[in-house]
Amino acid sequence: MSVYVGNLSYDVTEDNLNAVFAEYGSVKRVQLPVDRETGRLRGFGFVEMSSDAEEEAAIEALDGAEWMGRDLKVNKAKPRENNRGSFAGNRGGYGGRNRY
Repeated sequence: MSVYVGNLSYDVTEDNLNAVFAEYGSVKRVQLPVDRETGRLRGFGFVEMSSDAEEEAAIEALDGAEWMGRDLKVNKAKPRENNRGSFAGNRGGYGGRNRY
């Protein structure tokens, strides 16, 4: 499982985020998504730690904390939904009724 970190400064680096979370345990991975069009950070990231206990400690300590001029939003990351692919199964819009 990983931790979602929202409301990040656009100046944050993976090293910055790693250093903050390392205070609560062993950080396995830090990911900062980048906007495809602009190449700019999207303002959120994910941190994967070695254990659930370490993640819980980081969430408890950092959720709502001010860091780099922003109040962080920190919680368990939700599983990624696959929003890409075909429209099969989509009952809204065009696929809702047969029109002959």
